[in-house]
Amino acid sequence: MVMTLIQVGLGGAIGSVLRFGIGLAVARFASVSFPLAILPVNVLGSFLMGLVMVYTFQRDLTYLNPFLMTGILGGFTTFSAFSLEAFTLYEQGEVAQAILYVLASVILSILGLALGVWLARTVWA
Repeated sequence: MVMTLIQVGLGGAIGSVLRFGIGLAVARFASVSFPLAILPVNVLGSFLMGLVMVYTFQRDLTYLNPFLMTGILGGFTTFSAFSLEAFTLYEQGEVAQAILYVLASVILSILGLALGVWLARTVWA
């Protein structure tokens, strides 16, 4: 268990640094008001999550998943894990649950952020 935690931590550090670097590069070259820095990270991370998931399961390399999927890709973007869960529900024929999961995740996450902002501004203002 300790080795798994170390794998996740090391992978997470790598993924976070990659996300930060791509965010800086995109922000440097993009001169639009649309938040472009995270969009390509989310799309690329989700794409890579799909590749890694199939590759590691087909090649019996699932022992790499804590480092690759949870660590690197989770540190790169948690959106990739969200995408995997939503797609898995859809693929299992649970279309209504997949839609509910997507809507609930997006809406509740934005509401959670808004609540945190409101609370912080109220307490620390």
